[in-house]
Amino acid sequence: MTQPKRKPGSPQTKRRSAGLTVAVTGPTGDIGKSFVRALERARTVKRIIGMARRPFDAEAEGWKKTEYRRGDVLDRGSVEELVTEADVVVHLAFIIFGDADETRKVNLEGSRNVFEAAIAARRVKRLVYASSVAAYGFDEETPEWLTEDEPPRGTDSFYYSRQKAELEGLLSDLLDDASLDAYVFRPCIVAGPESLLLIENLPYVSLGEKLPGAVRSLLDVVPVLKPVIPDPGVPFQLVHAEDVATALRAAVQGKGEPGVYNLAAPGELTVKNLADELGWYTVPLPELAVDATAHVVARLPFLPPEAAWISAFRRPVLMDTSKARRELGWRPQHTARATLRATVAAARAGDLLR
Repeated sequence: MTQPKRKPGSPQTKRRSAGLTVAVTGPTGDIGKSFVRALERARTVKRIIGMARRPFDAEAEGWKKTEYRRGDVLDRGSVEELVTEADVVVHLAFIIFGDADETRKVNLEGSRNVFEAAIAARRVKRLVYASSVAAYGFDEETPEWLTEDEPPRGTDSFYYSRQKAELEGLLSDLLDDASLDAYVFRPCIVAGPESLLLIENLPYVSLGEKLPGAVRSLLDVVPVLKPVIPDPGVPFQLVHAEDVATALRAAVQGKGEPGVYNLAAPGELTVKNLADELGWYTVPLPELAVDATAHVVARLPFLPPEAAWISAFRRPVLMDTSKARRELGWRPQHTARATLRATVAAARAGDLLR
């Protein structure tokens, strides 16, 4: 994805980095809350306008600069109204789990609305978009270590991955004749005390919520019934939502060059590390078994969307984050292991884990 170049510190950058008005889609999500708090602390940000579908009380969060309004990215009128007074537009509204049709509608049609409205708005000078490591894809041609020079191929059998790659291509096409700067971030799995998607979608946790109370109580007292997680031994990365927020804030302020940035915390994890933190058990899963399972999952439409993530564990997909550190001055404050520990602790405190 290529971006129009401009020199850091140019008159345009200085003018637009003081007293900014920032429009945010998805301010109530796993990344959104941490990001808005980061903007609230930024002296260069004067006003924040957030929009999401659900009811939300910004004042109850202690947000002083933020105006919240209900709206849907699928409603072009609402999107245009959101961005019309903004200097910077940040797009965080997306769906990871859901059926293919629902996610495609929100992730592709909704994102197109945001991109086109931001480009058309006379005042907007920067667009910041949260993509995903999934955009790279999880196929054989995907290298183990990824830099931003690697094109987003996506994985056809994993529709979220395919959609993220398609979206980046769409944005690149739309920017061909646009004058604004665009920053695209590819975070790995986002976690932390307010970002529990990793835990919520473990099969044992999602299934456990549906079990009768007596059965759940039995699982609490009989250790042998604790879950066993298949471990393919493939390393993966986490990043804390607060660290994603500081990277996004740097883009809002116009730091570094516009373009694509990988985000991941220092350190690597395996499923065994996850199981150890949860107090669960693991059993080694050969690579051939992972490949076979991924192929089966891709062909069984009745399986839940979470099952498609098995594709991500077929081989290592690890991101190099040196560009974000070099260009944006990004310094993540949480390691992968510390992020995992904080996420599990929050899940326990919220009674998500038994």
